[in-house]
Amino acid sequence: MKKFFLLLLFPFLVQAQNNSANIKESGWLTDYANAQEVAKRTNSNILMYFTGSDWCSPCKALKKDLFDTHQFKEVAKDYVLLYVDLPRKKELLSAEEMKQNKALLSQWNKKGIFPLISLVNTEEKEVASLSGYGSKVDVEKYLDFLKKNRKM
Repeated sequence: MKKFFLLLLFPFLVQAQNNSANIKESGWLTDYANAQEVAKRTNSNILMYFTGSDWCSPCKALKKDLFDTHQFKEVAKDYVLLYVDLPRKKELLSAEEMKQNKALLSQWNKKGIFPLISLVNTEEKEVASLSGYGSKVDVEKYLDFLKKNRKM
């Protein structure tokens, strides 16, 4: 029975690892201190994305409909991207990363809204935030928000 359960669970674990690898390959950072250093060095705002990668359906849709697009990749060049994942499956992140992400949640996303984008400047002040995702209609709203709030 245990072997059968592990066989059923295996594809989900592989997919979660693939998601994590895809995030890191796409320019998203996962360490806040590192994101701060890069933001100061490049004089850019941090685009902090709060997600529940293994449970939040709107987060998954936002990733597919916005973050995986060419339009986003162009706008994202003006930001330091920070991926703040709070999965229900604790084994998807290291204990250190989970601790950091919970601290970021309590500092920048006090209401625990998912998905949430919070733009933070080099002085660690929130510039703007945008939450929720309903459908592809919202993609333009997100792109306009990001274009409006980038540093010039």
